[in-house]
This record gives sequence, structure tokens and C-alpha cells, in this order.
Amino acid sequence: MSFFNSLGRSMGRKGVPTTPTAPVPNGKSLQTANAAAQSSESSRKKDEVAVYAPPAQPKLFLSSPFCDAALVKGSLKTLVALPKYIDVMEWVALNMFDFYNNVNTFYGAIAERCTSKNCPTMTAGDQLVYTWVDANHKHVKLPAATYIDFVFTWIQNLLEDQSIFPTKAGLPFPPGFPATCKHMYRQLLRVFAHIYQAHFEDMLNLRIEPHLNSLFAHYLSFGAEFDVLDKKELKGSPSSPTGIGYLYDKWKDMGRLD
Repeated sequence: MSFFNSLGRSMGRKGVPTTPTAPVPNGKSLQTANAAAQSSESSRKKDEVAVYAPPAQPKLFLSSPFCDAALVKGSLKTLVALPKYIDVMEWVALNMFDFYNNVNTFYGAIAERCTSKNCPTMTAGDQLVYTWVDANHKHVKLPAATYIDFVFTWIQNLLEDQSIFPTKAGLPFPPGFPATCKHMYRQLLRVFAHIYQAHFEDMLNLRIEPHLNSLFAHYLSFGAEFDVLDKKELKGSPSSPTGIGYLYDKWKDMGRLD
């Protein structure tokens, strides 16, 4: 199911934050975001997503038994599929809320290890560092903890905004809701990427890697089901691939994401 095709992408509401900016995210209008989403969707249809060769020395999360650890065995399709009689917007909103809280909880478990000394940049691969777009539209390198704090603050503000995530009966979802969710998904994906790249050993020490793997597999399956997962964002580029891109390929080969 395509979340965007089901709900449309046009007529975005201006002034609603979609791309976070520091220190308090303001972002682009949903109209601009929807246009960008359409362009991205078109590009994905034209270009095949590259499959990159795994690193010579794979990370622990790419090695057995750690990449095999999971609480959920078998297909995740039934877990992410839209339930009968449930509105697709309600379902996506509920899941984005849950994913945000779960990712926040996992990061909280290792937050004391994510210091400016240990993580001076928001790494997601051996050659990949995410930058933050500030209020002047400049790309700024930030410590990972600062970057992630900005992400969580931005998403929390969106979730508390009744004009974007309505919780009262009779309040409609905005036309640009799919684009907003896609931006939220992208930023949470980056948090996952950093956790795996820089803190998987911390997860092992806490013995919660099966929980993390299960949550991330659920996240990937949901993103694919509702068309909010951008494969190019997931995998990075040939010169700067993401670690989680390799994990995605490995899980696909194992049939975990089918």
C-alpha cells in the first residue's frame, strides 16, 4: 500500500514544520515538502537502488549471532498491515507515535555513552556523517547527542500539535500529513543508524539487541508497507554507505522483511 497514493500529496498547509532546524525546528511548508516528496518518489522509480558490497571488517550487528537475534520470528506483514475498518491516517499516526516513543526509550538506555567526546558527529557509517540544517539553511555538524535531541524535540512538538496529529473527534488530518510522516520517519531512521553504528556494543552489554533488532525490523517493514521508507536514505551512497543499509540487505536475504 502506498500511503502517498492513498492520501495525496498536494495542497500542503503552510507553516507546518516538516524539516527540522536548530534549535527549535521550524522547517519548510508542507506544500514544499510534498513537492520534494513527489520528486523523490519519481527519482526512486527511475533509478535502481544500488546494492553495496559489505565492509571488509563487518560491524558486530552484521555478524552472527547478533544480526540473527530477534524476539519476533517469521514475517512482519501481519504486524504492519492496515487493520480492517481502521483509517489509514489513524493507523500511520498511531504507529509513528509508538515508534517515536520506542526509539526514544532505546536511545535513553545508552544516552550516557553518547557524549560529545565519544560521538562528536552524527555518524551512520564509516564515511557517513549527518549534518543538521539550521535556521539559515546551512548544514552544520553537531555532536550526535545534540542532533538526536533536536530530532526528538522536533517530533515531540509535531505530535503535540493538534493541527498535525489530531486526537479529538472531528478534527481532520491535514492534507500534507503523509509528507510530515515521511520526514519524521527519515529522522528516526537516522537515529537508528547512529545507534547501530556507534552504540551496538552498548546494546550488547545491556543484552537488549534482540529487542532493538525486532523494533528496527518492524520499523523497516512498516516503512516499506506505507511508502515512507526511502531506500536511498536507508543505504546512503556508494562512497558513504550506511551500516544499516548492509543490515537491511542481510535481513532481506534472510527473509525477515518479507
